[in-house]
Amino acid sequence: MDISSFVPLFTREAIAAKVAEMGRRIAEDFRDEPLVCVCVLRGAFMFFADLVRAIPKEDLYVDFIRISSYGKSTVSSGHVSLHTDLAFDVEGKNVLVVEDVVDSGRSLRFLLDMLAARKPRRLACAVLVDKHARREVKVDPDYVGFSMDDGFIVGYGLDYAGKMRNLPEIRVPEQELR
Repeated sequence: MDISSFVPLFTREAIAAKVAEMGRRIAEDFRDEPLVCVCVLRGAFMFFADLVRAIPKEDLYVDFIRISSYGKSTVSSGHVSLHTDLAFDVEGKNVLVVEDVVDSGRSLRFLLDMLAARKPRRLACAVLVDKHARREVKVDPDYVGFSMDDGFIVGYGLDYAGKMRNLPEIRVPEQELR
């Protein structure tokens, strides 16, 4: 697959508007409380950077975690691995997990269960794209940018075998739109 076979699905303008809206909602929901925002690497890094800038809070902290379930495939392997853990102790803190995509739900469920065991005060999740068709595990993100049934997407941090993360919009293979 190369870039010429992908067409825009969500434009950079639509993404910016959605991220700004999500940032306002999150700021309102955590108005008088400190918040630790956790970026799920690697796919969420662009969304995360834009989202934390859209949350007007002085008491906002950032941390990073890296898990994987895809490898070099376009579908989840079903096995979730933790590669990089948090630097912060989240016990008693408000935690917002920021993820790029939730589809089967396995990775996000793994992460939310792991973090819940660390006894945060409140645990919430923001996802840029919520795919429903392949959901295998119950998970309901608190904040959702876009929803779609299914489809392979790249850009705005999302990749295909490590490539195309740098695209400013989210794209889908043209044949999936037919």
